[in-house]
Amino acid sequence: MKASKANLINSFSLIIFGVWGYIDSSSITALIPVMIGGPLLVCTSGIEKNNKAISHLAVLATLVILVALIGMRLPKSLDQGGVGLFRVIAMISTSLLAMAAFIKSFIKNRKQK
Repeated sequence: MKASKANLINSFSLIIFGVWGYIDSSSITALIPVMIGGPLLVCTSGIEKNNKAISHLAVLATLVILVALIGMRLPKSLDQGGVGLFRVIAMISTSLLAMAAFIKSFIKNRKQK
């Protein structure tokens, strides 16, 4: 899968599940993935054009949200269970997918040089 497509999937996942979490909990912190997903969505066109700076910023944002989801949100969701756990696992999964696609893309670009 191309990095731009994986980023697009990840950004929509973060936005949709973040808004859903906010609607369910009314907690403003549920909008953090939305605040990361929005800029990632904007980065998609730069990633498609192989813009290095934009790609690296997208990787950094994806890594930050991935660490936050695994380190802070996942333990709480595991204790609470329910649909919140599904949302967190879905966001983690799409973020991992995007990271894998970015890494694969970076390796491919490095080998072409």
